[in-house]
Amino acid sequence: MDHYDDEENKLQKKMKENPLVPIGIVGMLGACAYGAYQFKNKGKMSTSVYLMQLRVAAQGMVVGTLALGVLYNLVNTHILKRKPS
Repeated sequence: MDHYDDEENKLQKKMKENPLVPIGIVGMLGACAYGAYQFKNKGKMSTSVYLMQLRVAAQGMVVGTLALGVLYNLVNTHILKRKPS
């Protein structure tokens, strides 16, 4: 087993333990891709203000996904009384 396979297995294990982190990363990349596409239609807004708004949107996607993950874990642990795997 080479180093690459070991790292891939670690990544798969982490994704199974907490699947919302990769979803948050994909959401952030989606927000960045959308922002890059819409950059040409920013109007008279300065570039620095536009990029600041794009950064806030990308961070909001990640924080929102992590908040949903925390809520999911709280519901499973305290309301449904499931034990963490």
